[in-house]
Amino acid sequence: MNSVTLDGAVAARHAENTRLIVQISCVATLGGFLFGFDSGVINGTVDGLKQAFQSTSAQIGFEVASMLLGCALGAFFAGRVADYWGRRSVLIISSVLFLLSALGAGAAHSAAFFVFARIMGGFAVGAASVIAPAYIAEVAPARYRGRLATVQQIAIISGLFSAFLSNFLLAKAAGASTGVLWLGQDAWRWMFWMQALPSSLFLVSLLFIPESPRFLVVRKRDGEAKAVLARLYGEQEATNKFAEIGASLAQDRHRPKLSDLLDKTSGRVRPIVWVGIGLATFQQLVGINVVFYYGAVLWQAVGFSENDALLINVFSGALSIGACLIAVLLIDRVGRKPLLWIGSVGMTVTLALVTFAFAHAGVDASGKLALSPAMGTLALVAANVYVAFFNMSWGPVMWVMLGEMFPNQIRGSGLAVAGAAQWTSNFAITVSFPILLASIGLAGAYGIYAVAAAISVVFVLRYVKETRGKELEQMEG
Repeated sequence: MNSVTLDGAVAARHAENTRLIVQISCVATLGGFLFGFDSGVINGTVDGLKQAFQSTSAQIGFEVASMLLGCALGAFFAGRVADYWGRRSVLIISSVLFLLSALGAGAAHSAAFFVFARIMGGFAVGAASVIAPAYIAEVAPARYRGRLATVQQIAIISGLFSAFLSNFLLAKAAGASTGVLWLGQDAWRWMFWMQALPSSLFLVSLLFIPESPRFLVVRKRDGEAKAVLARLYGEQEATNKFAEIGASLAQDRHRPKLSDLLDKTSGRVRPIVWVGIGLATFQQLVGINVVFYYGAVLWQAVGFSENDALLINVFSGALSIGACLIAVLLIDRVGRKPLLWIGSVGMTVTLALVTFAFAHAGVDASGKLALSPAMGTLALVAANVYVAFFNMSWGPVMWVMLGEMFPNQIRGSGLAVAGAAQWTSNFAITVSFPILLASIGLAGAYGIYAVAAAISVVFVLRYVKETRGKELEQMEG
């Protein structure tokens, strides 16, 4: 019996179209690349925004964080829309919004229009952030689903790195981010316009990938679902997969809705939804996007020049990609939960060290913060090790788990709520940082993030359940 089962599994793997699965997963991760690029490009444009719109510190905080309002809306509505129109359709809409946002933000001549363009881009980021990993999870086999979904985080960091590098090169070519470059336009405007290139590639590539077979089954488009499954896994395994998906929905095969997130017996929110919200929220409470959005401002605040600060961002981006590669190697071997708690411990320690360094900052003759050589080295090393811990753990693993942890019937709704929680937390952290910087200083702000990282250790150990190696039809809510 065991021999027959083993032979069947081997035959199924031979029939599996691994190349196609990887190719369409890579297309989906272009959404992650744009997610990263759109999030990181703002990092080098703050001085340009101040000059162009005469913005105050509070206004700059809102202009930087405005994208995140769109992200929260995009994440919430994308999950619901994806249950009606499909995962691929939502990604196509996102690609168009990415393109329009890039062109609009660069061309903006008023703060209001700029904010509108950034919110539009945020809607695309929010949608892509939840739908791309869900799409990958729904087409990939369980044995390497985690690795493919983790590529999403590599794409996000690659987008951040590309934005940081593009910002650095454009600012260097113009002499500063506010300097004039091609066609008489400031360099900071070109920083946004550069995003039009990957946005166009994403849009064209999406036209050549299939819809998620699990979505098609939920929508009772069985013929299309069988055809896609056959392309992915071969005829025989497609039949088995179709039966498994159908069986998981047999008890409750209706049009997905938000009320599915409530337990029918008790009327309370399902525990799995609270875990998803917790994962999404803690990923932001550790303060990672302060580094991504305000990296240049952060390092200039402690004495680095704009050029050096932008170069540090490039280095941090490259380090992040390396950390994500570690996650790719480990996520399907050691599992999701160990990576999460190891990352939480590492971030707690490194954030505490950054807090210690900033607590010992002095003030120079011009009134700016200044670190001694020893404290400057400690802050720089600890901050980059912190980024590495995040990107080998919470960065990719949170998105992987959100894409796979919910049962088929509630995946879209669960992603909607958890994704909205993630981006709302992101907005709160981002918009509050300039206020914290002005009130309790860098040490106080990073102290708060360190405490959040410590609490996340307890959360993971107590509430998060392992999903490694489980088929999506085995997920329980």
